[in-house]
Amino acid sequence: MPPVPFNCSSLLHSLRQDGLAEWAETVDRKTRAALQPQQNGHLDSWLQLLQQVPECPDAGLRVEGDHVAVDGTLSEHDQAILNQQLKALHPWRKGPFRFFGTTVDTEWRSSLKWDRLAQHVRFDGRRILDVGCGNGYYGWRMLLSGAAMVVGLDPFLLYAVQFELLRKFCRPETPHWVLPLQDNDLPDRLDYFDLTFSMGVLYHRSGPIDHLLRLRNSLRPGGELILETLILEGDGDHVLVPEDRYARMRNVWFIPTTTMLAKWLRRAGFRNIDVLDISATTIDEQRKTEWMTFDSLSDFLDPQDSRLTIEGYPAPVRAIMRATRPGL
Repeated sequence: MPPVPFNCSSLLHSLRQDGLAEWAETVDRKTRAALQPQQNGHLDSWLQLLQQVPECPDAGLRVEGDHVAVDGTLSEHDQAILNQQLKALHPWRKGPFRFFGTTVDTEWRSSLKWDRLAQHVRFDGRRILDVGCGNGYYGWRMLLSGAAMVVGLDPFLLYAVQFELLRKFCRPETPHWVLPLQDNDLPDRLDYFDLTFSMGVLYHRSGPIDHLLRLRNSLRPGGELILETLILEGDGDHVLVPEDRYARMRNVWFIPTTTMLAKWLRRAGFRNIDVLDISATTIDEQRKTEWMTFDSLSDFLDPQDSRLTIEGYPAPVRAIMRATRPGL
């Protein structure tokens, strides 16, 4: 196979140094396979776009309000080229970002979720796995909050390309990567990360306990899980099972109460389970913009009663849970 066009060589080196040579080889092989042209008809053009991103030797990365921002000296000509490239990678779902003054106003105001969870989490010096990471917005926030390493997994190649565009303005050794993989690609016993995130993934899994087991096994003993997912409000061991679609999404399988979710977490071997936040998703947090022009939350709710989805189910409410893998 040809060389991987994404810059994950430093990750593979780190994994081998940490005694995870077998997983490093799996990551290398599966990433190469995911990046073959037949996997996505747009991939060749996206990779060409990445090769043509303007260079900026003095680029720097920081948090600017709610934005992950790249700053530096870029000519007007190069800024215009970059703006065209950013638009070519529509839709942008997680963010917001700012590239040399150009604001990418994403569908999700992900900073709101970040504010809800970051106050409860310690990032300094920790190795972090972010399952279902999208374009890496949260990973950049984690890294800029002191994380030692962030590895994101997301099978959607567009999101990986969006991430790589921003990463081109960082040093090659920057310890943040987005791999075009998913939790099914994790080994049975990784036992490596200090902190694992799964945000907006569980309800897309037909086997939620299997997903939780993979998350547990990604953690070292004593490691923490941050799980964010749709929940059904109320007490008791209840689960909503949509007949077909939920908020126009086909692949929503189970939406539990927090009581049931805690039971699932215990069954998967987690302890010290806490509910950190429960928030209804609003059209202020998820909406269409010029950077994501497709239907969004307002199109998924009952036009007569915003407390219901268009199918008649309770409108989206999300919980953030924290749990611990028991130590040795």
